[in-house]
Amino acid sequence: MASTAHSQYTDTARVVLKRGREGPVRGGNPWIFSQAIERIEPVTVEAGALVTVHDAAGALLGMGYYNPATTIAIRMIAWGETPAIEELVARRLKSALELRRRFIGGDTNSYRLINGDGDGLSGVVADRFGDVIVVQILTAGADRIRATIVAALNELLHPRAIIERSHGAVRKQEGLDDHIAVLAGETVTETIAAEHGIKLKIDFEHGQKTGYFLDQRDNRALAGAIASGARVLDAFCYQGGFALAALAGSASKVVAVDTSARALEIARQNLELNGHPASAVEFVHGEAGKLMAGTANRFDLIVLDPPPLARSRGDAERAGRLYVELNTVAMRALAPGGRLMTFSCSTHFRADDFVRAVRFAASNAGRTLRLIAHLGPGRDHPVLLGHAEGEYLTGLLLADL
Repeated sequence: MASTAHSQYTDTARVVLKRGREGPVRGGNPWIFSQAIERIEPVTVEAGALVTVHDAAGALLGMGYYNPATTIAIRMIAWGETPAIEELVARRLKSALELRRRFIGGDTNSYRLINGDGDGLSGVVADRFGDVIVVQILTAGADRIRATIVAALNELLHPRAIIERSHGAVRKQEGLDDHIAVLAGETVTETIAAEHGIKLKIDFEHGQKTGYFLDQRDNRALAGAIASGARVLDAFCYQGGFALAALAGSASKVVAVDTSARALEIARQNLELNGHPASAVEFVHGEAGKLMAGTANRFDLIVLDPPPLARSRGDAERAGRLYVELNTVAMRALAPGGRLMTFSCSTHFRADDFVRAVRFAASNAGRTLRLIAHLGPGRDHPVLLGHAEGEYLTGLLLADL
């Protein structure tokens, strides 16, 4: 693979790691913590600047973004000799698109195009909804190459619009303000996307993250595949994705609950978009935990997909208790022979801790459940093999014995 020589970065700052701290980098982990750094040459480097990374003997490891103000001081974007940043971004985007085209079916036009570190562009998320692309630029380094990213997306896909919706805790930690703007093309506030043949209204002004949670696409399809004839509860339903999949799978009854009235309104519009009568789903505006704890109904399939319960490491213990409580009431609401799809999307709550919490819940609920499958995000959300920290969505498909 041809590339421009690394010598073009002779004026770029050099970061030298402490002896013995280069192992994770060589193993493909893109995050370098400040404690691993021996020295920086020159000493003063602006947040987001590109730096070359070297081991204690001076051997080149690669290149990344540097931020002196964050615990993750460097986010690697390339290993070994590195091409010009414009060439690197274009190459990463082309590779990402080719990968998605191998497994995204013709009945789906909404998927994650760039998954940050997993696609070699740390701090960059790009979701495609038909001819509209929504990006999140989350780090100081990614913020500096915004124009390069936009130019490469335009060259590769010629979208109707590129919208930025960059906000949240990571940007604050990186010293960045929220940034919401139309970066290219038309001003688009909403569009209709397709997922496994199901039509979805995507609200770019008010929807969470980029407008929709694409990471659950394959799990929604799985729910539809096991929903035939089932009484289904879609807990924390947001805009009704699992409920719509259950209807497509011929569920006999669907109840969907969420605390967001706006999300429920879009869920109702999605019902109409797909030709379902308003009565096809019983929408409940309220707390899923309270509904499950108080209902006398029993469900053959429950999907439990709460928002992140651990938004920092300090929240992990509290999150564990909440996962136990939620899964306990869900299991008690499960019909004999029923199935439970339960998820955690908390980066700061480990997968094995989640499994442990679900086991405690089964004991509390007095249920004997079989583990049918471990679940995770779709294949358009790749994670670098050496980057366990990039794994965040974990789920279990359980069946009553």
